[in-house]
Amino acid sequence: MWEDYRDAARLCREKIRAAKAQLELKLASTVGDNEKGCFKYVNNKRRTRENIGSLLDENGHLTNRDIDKAETFNAFFASVFNTDDRLWDPSCPELEDRDCGNDKLPADPEIVWDLLLHLDASKSMGPDGIHPRVLRELADVIARPLSIIFQWSWESGEVPVDWKLANVVPIFKKGKKEDPGNYRPVSLTSVPRKIMEKIMLGVIKKHLKDNAVIGHSQHGFVRGRACLTNLVSFYDKVTHLVDQGKPVDVIFFLDFSKAFDTVSHSILLDKMSSIQLDKNIVRWVSNWLTGRAQRVMVNGVTSGWAASH
Repeated sequence: MWEDYRDAARLCREKIRAAKAQLELKLASTVGDNEKGCFKYVNNKRRTRENIGSLLDENGHLTNRDIDKAETFNAFFASVFNTDDRLWDPSCPELEDRDCGNDKLPADPEIVWDLLLHLDASKSMGPDGIHPRVLRELADVIARPLSIIFQWSWESGEVPVDWKLANVVPIFKKGKKEDPGNYRPVSLTSVPRKIMEKIMLGVIKKHLKDNAVIGHSQHGFVRGRACLTNLVSFYDKVTHLVDQGKPVDVIFFLDFSKAFDTVSHSILLDKMSSIQLDKNIVRWVSNWLTGRAQRVMVNGVTSGWAASH
């Protein structure tokens, strides 16, 4: 009896090892077509789930309670935002003159329904407590009501309060784990808001493409381009000039600390207006940037709400 059990257990382990080896071989052989799946499998093997340990607060004292860690993170993340913004008037005549006439947001129920069906059910929900799987399962029912809400928000410029809230999860980057500055804040926001933003992003990308706003020298945040394509283009230009016997001077920046957190809202809105984006988009973004709030989640404990600039 015991021998049969050991033989069955050994056979089971061998089957599991064979199946695992076959899966890894398949991922390795199809990495060109399934790069995301391959790296996801590798990262799952390397990932170690650890709770956040002690942190240094603003006074240099170590905090051990989860609620104190959450408050420490919240205070730090809120402190790095840029608050030196001059007032921006969304009704300025200059903006009215730049209206492109796109009065209707392309948020038909069919489009919203398709976006709902493609939601990733494994993603986390936002502060509104609506899980993406619930939205995906109820796509046939809620597609039309959501499209009405999106169209109303677009036309009025009003942004629902729930869309201005964010649960922030700190993700360790590098350095000392006691330093809050070595963690990256990842915001978990309302899923309906993300759908609205995705629809608006399509409008913005179409405008940028149709009006050739982005030049050929732009490689960052452009589909099909990255640091590698930028390096190849730069290398080609430099070698071409050197072959012609011309001198080459290079000025470069390594990195900008907290670049996205310190962008001036007024400059951003002025830039959006200057490239002749529809006034509804600029007005909506302006209202969305005001009155935002965040809270940090640490080991299942949440901090209080803090203004998010």
